[in-house]
Amino acid sequence: MAAADHTRTSRLREWMLEGLSDMAKPAHGSQAPPELAHKGQRWWRVMCLTGVDYFSTLGYQPGIAALAAGLLSPVATIVLVIVTLAGALPVYRRVAEESPRGEGSIAMLERLLSFWKGKLFVLTLLGFAATDFLITITLSAADASTHLVENPHLNDALHDKQMLITLVLVALLGAVFLKGFLEAIGVAVVLVGFYLALNVVVVVTGLWHVITQGHVITDWSTALTAKHGNVFAMVGVALLVFPKLALGLSGFETGVAVMPHVEGDLGDTEEKPTGRIRGTKKLLTTAAVIMSVFLIATSFITTLLIPEDDFKTGGKANGRALAYLSHEYLGNAFGTVYDASTIAILWFAGASAMAGLLNLMPRYLPRYGMAPHWARAVRPMVLVFTLVGFLVTWIFDADVDAQGGAYATGVLVLISSAAIAVTIAARKAHQRNWTIAFAVISAVFLYTTVVNVIERPDGVKIGACFIAGIILISLLSRLARAFELRVTDITMDTMAERFVRDIASRRIRFIANEPDRRDVAEYRDKIKQIREDNDLTAEEDFVFVEVTIGDPSEFEARMNVRGEVLHGRYRVLTLESSSIPNALAALLLHVRDTTGQRPHIYFEWTEGSPFANFLRFFLFGQGEVAPVTREVLREAEPDRGRRPRVHVG
Repeated sequence: MAAADHTRTSRLREWMLEGLSDMAKPAHGSQAPPELAHKGQRWWRVMCLTGVDYFSTLGYQPGIAALAAGLLSPVATIVLVIVTLAGALPVYRRVAEESPRGEGSIAMLERLLSFWKGKLFVLTLLGFAATDFLITITLSAADASTHLVENPHLNDALHDKQMLITLVLVALLGAVFLKGFLEAIGVAVVLVGFYLALNVVVVVTGLWHVITQGHVITDWSTALTAKHGNVFAMVGVALLVFPKLALGLSGFETGVAVMPHVEGDLGDTEEKPTGRIRGTKKLLTTAAVIMSVFLIATSFITTLLIPEDDFKTGGKANGRALAYLSHEYLGNAFGTVYDASTIAILWFAGASAMAGLLNLMPRYLPRYGMAPHWARAVRPMVLVFTLVGFLVTWIFDADVDAQGGAYATGVLVLISSAAIAVTIAARKAHQRNWTIAFAVISAVFLYTTVVNVIERPDGVKIGACFIAGIILISLLSRLARAFELRVTDITMDTMAERFVRDIASRRIRFIANEPDRRDVAEYRDKIKQIREDNDLTAEEDFVFVEVTIGDPSEFEARMNVRGEVLHGRYRVLTLESSSIPNALAALLLHVRDTTGQRPHIYFEWTEGSPFANFLRFFLFGQGEVAPVTREVLREAEPDRGRRPRVHVG
């Protein structure tokens, strides 16, 4: 019985961690296998993949705009479209040039910062990215359930079950990814094409009613003039309410994330994927133009044709303005088809967001040592994100309007970071005009972000919760993995290999030395002290090992070992690493495996508090080196008979 349970547990573990090796791809700059950069899908097909996120906002954006701007909704939407086409679009076209592998603006900013400040900055952006993508999942599911509940044929049966339906939709999304989600671009093409076609019908019908009912436009313009006076006052108010409409900017980050799926030219390389970049720019531009046309048209017809009270919480058009019009003017049969299409694309928008999370988080956290190994596998992360989705849905009570602030905050922070990143990139490229233009765009988005945070602090609160959670879990994970062998690969130059080969004919003895003046006296005195502390004879031969700390905040890296002879007699192996103990342990194991002998290494005790020395090791890669080296070796090699020997005097 126990054996059967163990077998089932092993199979479950294998199933959960399936694809772990595939997810653990080397970071850019390491020895990653080359890929055919021209492979992929046509740009317009990939546009539909990101479009399920971007275009699905039509399900709730007109209603949110009407609640935020009232009669000014069309004017405020025009301001949003101007910012989209003149601001966000140029920014993300530049992001596509700078990060053609789909890393986005986070990777651009990561390259500008090092040490712990860079890691903490990236973790903060990841918190806002998690806010954006997770709220996309929960908000889209909540709006899909709204369309389902408010359908006239189902309202009586489902009117009090919106929370349950939303949770079921989130769970179904997680189940799809647990089964093994392949990016079904073909499904996205069908969904987007059908959904946009239905929206064309609704928009044309709405415009027809606006035109044929001449008093509608007259009543609206009269009320608008009476309330706001002149055009300049209207534009001013529209600018003030613009931050509340920021949901209409979603989709750009996803558009960059799907770049690796865009087909390139036959001559494309991973270093210079010209065709992929060109295709992605077409994708971004086409999606932005299509969405801009729909945003203006839908805000116009919904504002003029739907009573203001119906937009409010509990109203028939709340969270479903276009669905309301489809039922009102095209009948319940067409309205039901529209509801089904909207539910499908909103649910699939959650799939796009989940794919974005699974692409983004494993790219950074495991590489920083700030997530367990299983975080590189899809299924465990799907469970984590699904459970968080349940929590967010419960906190916001599956309310679309309540989640708008958090969603807008995540979207705006990511767009602001992208604008800042491309401003810095343009400045480094000495492109003065572009630098000024991007700086102005950055100022606009920063203003929008600040105003959104002030007016809807719940957004930054939930974002801060995600950030705090990510940072806390990341630091705890880094602490738990502190004694792992972090070196992914070791390369030794010819001189270093000769030193190891020569000393392997005897007992292999290394001396760990912290380089100081590197003069004759330093090495002579060190050897003398090691011999006295460990009762070694003068015939014993040694090779010094010296580690230079690089960026101690890095976790995994390759290591190059160089050999040199100093002062005509002292052989020294020099290496650079983020952590002295981990580097020494990796070197010892490498020497053991290549020579077949157990090497010995000799240390001096470090003065100072053990706790303070551990903090120095955790944060700066040094500290009490000897016991930590021994602990890393113990974890890496359980067999004491094969473990390299550590001596401390």
